[in-house]
Amino acid sequence: MNRRHFLSKSTLAASGLTILPSGLLRAQDGPNSKLNIALIGASGRGNAHHGWIAQESVVALCDVDEEHLVHGLKKFPKAKTYRDWRKCLDHPGLDAIVIATPDHHHAFISNWALNRNLHVYCEKPLAITVEEARTVRSNWLSKKGKLATQVGTQMHAQPNYARMKEMILDGAIGQLQHVIGWGNRKLPRSGYLKAEGKPPANLDWDLWLGPASEHPYNPDYFSGGDGGSNCLKWNMFRDFGVGQMGDMGSHMMDMLWNGIDASFPTSVKAAGETFNPEVTPVQLEAHFEHPANDWRGPVRLSWYQGGVLPRMPYRGINADAIGHGAMFKGDKGFIIADYHNRLMLPDAKDGDLTYYTPRKTEDQLPAISSFHQNWLDACKDPSKSTCCDFEYSSQYIEQMILGLVAHQVGEGFDYDGKTGNTSNAKANALLSREYRKGWTLNG
Repeated sequence: MNRRHFLSKSTLAASGLTILPSGLLRAQDGPNSKLNIALIGASGRGNAHHGWIAQESVVALCDVDEEHLVHGLKKFPKAKTYRDWRKCLDHPGLDAIVIATPDHHHAFISNWALNRNLHVYCEKPLAITVEEARTVRSNWLSKKGKLATQVGTQMHAQPNYARMKEMILDGAIGQLQHVIGWGNRKLPRSGYLKAEGKPPANLDWDLWLGPASEHPYNPDYFSGGDGGSNCLKWNMFRDFGVGQMGDMGSHMMDMLWNGIDASFPTSVKAAGETFNPEVTPVQLEAHFEHPANDWRGPVRLSWYQGGVLPRMPYRGINADAIGHGAMFKGDKGFIIADYHNRLMLPDAKDGDLTYYTPRKTEDQLPAISSFHQNWLDACKDPSKSTCCDFEYSSQYIEQMILGLVAHQVGEGFDYDGKTGNTSNAKANALLSREYRKGWTLNG
């Protein structure tokens, strides 16, 4: 290194700048520096991210719909626009991305971004096959401590999650035996939509399909408007999502996993309506056996959806009216909860609660003040953890997908979380899928 080069490097370091491999300059990472962020999915669910990412430098917007890009530019006029996320990931000086695309792109974009050393925030579900979930997890674990990841189950930051877990840990319902989640949405479809009309000039239908199989365009896939709920028009189709298992199932499974510190299930079984090769089931129940950990014994975990509901411990409680809920059963009682509320039902006839003492305020689990800030802080200091990182979140979506696999094969099976294999040859063949030519999962 000659003296001139040394002096130029020293001057840059003193000014708080660093030279990237590309030759570009960027402010040194730190709590007060701004991240260069790309929002992939500029409208729809992407609208929900416009507010909190505005505190950083939004340098790129990506969307397959030109009108969505125009909408995004109203908020971020200096951002460069892209139609193809694969090109967007190579935007110069990029630090992090936020993914708000259709579900079947989530694992692809996440893998590509991690392979390019980018921090990733991804809407749920993180994956739609077991292979996708395991590939994303493997890529992130190889970068853990260097990159920050977060899956968009933002309700995790609700104080109710921590208070409920404290009750379970402190023995409010005794020894944990069975945990149950349910969702009450009913969105029946008979199969993929038939061809109708032509894609409008502003929409790149081929890029919207991405890695999915070829399907004809139909405007009903987009008839939910520009709000975040348009996913309910397409996420039940198997090439585009995993239905309620990945939608509300991601949220409620997060609540269950957080409450019991789960690991991979050792066995899976499911039952429901007749299997449809094009559409995920509306009515379904899935049951998983989980091994003991260092603070509890073995636990059964169950999921119900689409009008199939668990039996309540008291006839005055209406699970359907709760909507999306969770229940924890112990040998001394029950906790029934939704995002914001929890109800404890002691099992003892005399209502004796002398065995349980709520913890003091100073001993409570730490609060998550802001779900999105939790990720931003970790991006600037990756030694910090996020509450819904890709290791944690990939495991529970992997479990939910296994429930769909068990429903499809029509019989239960054992599961080895270390190898990612089941005891059923038919099930093993359903843990991955083929993608359209030109699309690579782990690029």
